[in-house]
Amino acid sequence: MRLRALLDTDALGLKLLGGEDELDRTVRGVMTTDLRDPSRYLSGGELVLTGLAWRRDAADSEPFVRILVQEGVTALAAGEAELGDVPDDLVAACARHRLPLFAVHESVAFATITEHVVRQVSGERAGDLAAVVDRHRRMMTSGPAGGGPDVVLDLLGSDLDLRAWVLSPTGRLIAGPKASGPALPAEACGRLAAEHLTATRTGRRAPHRVLLGGTTYSLFPIRSTGRSPQTARDARETVLSDWLLAVEADAGDWAEERLDLLYGVTQLIAVERDRREAARTVRRRLAQEVLELVQAGAAPGEIAARLRVAAPVLLPGLGTAPHWQVVVARVDWDGAEIEGGPVAQALLEEILVDPLSAGPEPSDRIAVAHTGDEAIALVPLPAVSTEHDGSETGVLADALLESVRDPLTAGLNDDGRLTLGVSAAVHSAEGLRGALEEARHARRVAAARPGRVCAAGHQELASHVLLLPFVPDDVRRAFTARLLDPLRDYDRRHRAELIPTLEAFLDCDGSWTRCAARLHLHVNTLRYRVGRIEQLTSRDLSRLEDKLDFFLALRMS
Repeated sequence: MRLRALLDTDALGLKLLGGEDELDRTVRGVMTTDLRDPSRYLSGGELVLTGLAWRRDAADSEPFVRILVQEGVTALAAGEAELGDVPDDLVAACARHRLPLFAVHESVAFATITEHVVRQVSGERAGDLAAVVDRHRRMMTSGPAGGGPDVVLDLLGSDLDLRAWVLSPTGRLIAGPKASGPALPAEACGRLAAEHLTATRTGRRAPHRVLLGGTTYSLFPIRSTGRSPQTARDARETVLSDWLLAVEADAGDWAEERLDLLYGVTQLIAVERDRREAARTVRRRLAQEVLELVQAGAAPGEIAARLRVAAPVLLPGLGTAPHWQVVVARVDWDGAEIEGGPVAQALLEEILVDPLSAGPEPSDRIAVAHTGDEAIALVPLPAVSTEHDGSETGVLADALLESVRDPLTAGLNDDGRLTLGVSAAVHSAEGLRGALEEARHARRVAAARPGRVCAAGHQELASHVLLLPFVPDDVRRAFTARLLDPLRDYDRRHRAELIPTLEAFLDCDGSWTRCAARLHLHVNTLRYRVGRIEQLTSRDLSRLEDKLDFFLALRMS
């Protein structure tokens, strides 16, 4: 707003004492001070209100006015309540420095002037920003994006004094203001994402307000430009893929126009998100083609040809064929008919990005396909190194979920599960089929564990014991009954302790001496018991196959 508009507002009780030629200056804010040097609190463009408590004598006016001018203040308004008329020395100092000076009648509170200026300036800024947002929206829908989300967030900071960040549903920082204040810590990003997902799943109306570390944030969903809350059949279809806008402000008392403006900003960011989503089509198609070839049992040469096409897209500039890992993910919802594949695909594309990386670009090298309710990722590795313990580096199952577990658990609420499996690295097309099966089996291992978000890696598949959770219950019962029930019945009738003897014999790797010592038996007594076990079950404990059957039966019982 301009100074002339202030002077024309009778309710403010302002009287011009100097600066008639400067009334077209713009006021961008208001500040009340009685400090001798308020420079640290000035940013330029303010109307400064003062009660003159800083003035002890006439000599104080010149340095005070000089400081205001140096800091770019638009005008000074002095109250008459303390000293009566505004001192002549202050009028003279303002005239020398061409600083407009107003007198404020003693009946007018500074708060009245402050409220009027803030209301007028905010309204004008909102109008200006709305015009900018509309212009950017038209530009982005008709041509290439002009700077992405960062440009929009900088506009929010410069035109509405609002700091804001764009976050992924896992809490990764997509974009933030470049020129205002410290960065948002990763822990705060994760907490805000979790709060947003919780609010969305419980049906709370946006914006969601969150108090975090003494600061209030308002969270706005960023939905696809082609989808509204009314067109989405179920929030669970997109809750794990939508971005969010976190604004450092309490939107609870905002006017409807201001809220509409922020929703317009989210739509503008959504245009950019949809553009990047469309760019993933090529990578998704490459992954889908490779997956279909692997599952159809195609010749390794044919698969290798598709990998040669995929490598430059996923790892531009790489001269040699990379190693590959396969990651399989699945999202299951209790009692809901929701196609899990696309949900898991979008989520896996986000999870596979380094959680410490910022911006949308890192996800542009992730190729994820989906089939049925599974999402399957081809992860290119420029090189695979070997650690001191002989294990290979690459994508690790636990590390994938370490930083995203809390937000995802909030999004899954009490009716969803994410399970994820990771294969070992392979260096050729021949190894991809085995890597796919390995990743799928690792995911089944993860699914057998408790918790909403679980993962397992290839390193955990070294023991046959991990196969046991996947044996159907009826098969387990029949297998153990056939082998162990005759021994249990005999023990009940004769107190022969054949089951404990069998466990000890297997635990001692079939060593007669060690087993007899453990059970405090003579070797001949042990031989008699083992013979009775073999007679009752028609098995031979000198045979590896029969030993393994007994071992598994004991583990499953």
